[in-house]
Amino acid sequence: MAIERYLAMTGAEMASAAALPKKTAWMACHFSPYSTGLCNFPAALPKESLLILNDRTPICGHDPERVCRELKETISKLNCSGLLVDFLNPPNRESLALTSYLAANLPVSLGLPPEYAAAGCAVFVPAVPSLTPVSQYLSRWQGQEIWLELALDGETITLTPAGATTAPLPPAAQLSGGHRDEKLHCHYQIHTDADSARFTLFHTPEDLDALLTEGEALGVTRAVGLYQEL
Repeated sequence: MAIERYLAMTGAEMASAAALPKKTAWMACHFSPYSTGLCNFPAALPKESLLILNDRTPICGHDPERVCRELKETISKLNCSGLLVDFLNPPNRESLALTSYLAANLPVSLGLPPEYAAAGCAVFVPAVPSLTPVSQYLSRWQGQEIWLELALDGETITLTPAGATTAPLPPAAQLSGGHRDEKLHCHYQIHTDADSARFTLFHTPEDLDALLTEGEALGVTRAVGLYQEL
């Protein structure tokens, strides 16, 4: 089965888009600062969209049963294809209890970050680093369903007599050209001067296509990236 690709969009992006992507993801439901439930639910979504819950507002005293009930109602009303839990804050007692409750009680496909792995749920894996082969990167999750983050990220490696340093590319960097590494599914550029060499590695949309082709055989069933980037 081909990997389902979703583009995560805010409400403002959906409202201003001339046409919506084939697969959309709602970015995102938040923990309410005024109640024990959630806020920022979508009023409407294309059929089979993916709902996202993030922790931009940290969980604090929120009720797992109420959160699950509100998610169930929204998913059912809007005919969503699943829920992606995109938590970036360090796990704590409340967040672990909530994800365990959702895994046991939410009757829909559920993707959780690696720190929250639960039986029967997909693991939502951060984007593959430029210098790491896909098979090596995904090996720790073999045997599990994988939802993979997609990003046009990259990094710069600078070599000098003092050694090597690395730095991520700015999020807004949109590079093209250079050489293609078919094993790493990325492109790279080389710049040299009298006392240093700089290697810039980055992904293009075509690289991501090739990366997913390999990832499909390694357990990846869904891919999620930002609409504003992809």
